Amino acid sequence: MSVPTTTPLRVLFCLGATQAFFDAPDEESAAVAEALEHAFANLTNRFGVTVLGTLDDDRVSVGANTSWPWTSYVLVDAPDMDTVVAICDLVRETRVGQHRLWRYVRIEARIGRPLFFGNR
Repeated sequence: MSVPTTTPLRVLFCLGATQAFFDAPDEESAAVAEALEHAFANLTNRFGVTVLGTLDDDRVSVGANTSWPWTSYVLVDAPDMDTVVAICDLVRETRVGQHRLWRYVRIEARIGRPLFFGNR
């Protein structure tokens, strides 16, 4: 009898800065950057994901993002849907002063599977 195996979820976390981030004074936007770095630190040990890569196009894209194309991406293999939600919750729960990160940053998770080509 074979034991079923669970295939990890391939997840692309897409993040975009809101207009509130760009309207914020320098000290506030610096606090947002620090909060993001802290919130998304050590995803592997905290959530059991495998981080496959990141991409930030902030040098060639300027201004708020309310939909695609986003500014930043984190590609992971996640063990389950609860983990995906927990990582999205980082934006819901992390505080920046009197606000939460979602005031300054949007997050969206795209869930799929590895592409059958282009992997080598």
